Amino acid sequence: MPPDELAALHATVLEWYALHARDLPWRRPEASPWSVLVSELMLQQTPVARVLPVHAAWLERWPTPAALAAATTGDAVRAWGRLGYPRRALRLHAAATAITTTHGGEVPQAYETLLTLPGVGDYTAAAVASFAYGRRHVVLDTNVRRVIARAVGGVEHPARSVTRAERDRAAALLPGVEADGSSDAATWNVGLMELGALVCTAASPACDRCPLVDRCAWVAAGRPAYDGPPRVAQTWAGTDRQCRGRLMAVLRDADGPVPISALEAAWAGAEQRERCLRSLVDDGLLAQVGPSTYALPTD
Repeated sequence: MPPDELAALHATVLEWYALHARDLPWRRPEASPWSVLVSELMLQQTPVARVLPVHAAWLERWPTPAALAAATTGDAVRAWGRLGYPRRALRLHAAATAITTTHGGEVPQAYETLLTLPGVGDYTAAAVASFAYGRRHVVLDTNVRRVIARAVGGVEHPARSVTRAERDRAAALLPGVEADGSSDAATWNVGLMELGALVCTAASPACDRCPLVDRCAWVAAGRPAYDGPPRVAQTWAGTDRQCRGRLMAVLRDADGPVPISALEAAWAGAEQRERCLRSLVDDGLLAQVGPSTYALPTD
């Protein structure tokens, strides 16, 4: 993309974000790097509206990594509530422990160091380095990928997984470093993320409200329909995910160990229930504390 077009693209997104950004606690100037890390783990496959109250409760109870590291994994799982994918609570607890024991209680700044934390992969490391410390990194979440695919690539949806070509394109679009060492890269990343969340949505993009509509390659091409591999919608009813969630809810709501009869009442299918109980124990989310009694972990 020619430099003048790229500069105009940056200015358009940054100006739009300045006017339309939601006031989210992990984006505020006073937000700690720990708040950003907690939000990134919680936001994985979970809507912002569901994360907001849980994030606030976590930061009030555990305002630092050391505070969470001093709690039990059972405390973390219970506080995770109904956000789903509760293994993220264990990963966050493990990351807090590593930050406390290895990094002096401070969330690392460098992408490479962040990658060494339990449960932190490429996206999360880049997001924390970018949003907490203003580092210049490509941050490719679902929303960012969709905006770039449409506005620059001319396709409705990106590939299922990030490709090298997609990463190279995103890197080429990233704002550079100014003479004083500053960069708009972090704001660009979050601006694209917000644009994808609020306007350039997956199912019903509001092109009439999009600041990029006049320069969007997908719109210019007539908004061609996605013609890649089928996009399979996730199911929920009757799945092991639903069963595990029901069983976890019983344990979270209990003051202590619960008998197997309480779990049988929560899910009737014996074979599936037993399979899910074993998987929850294997994942460290539950502990069998008696022949027919289960509890949240206490380590």
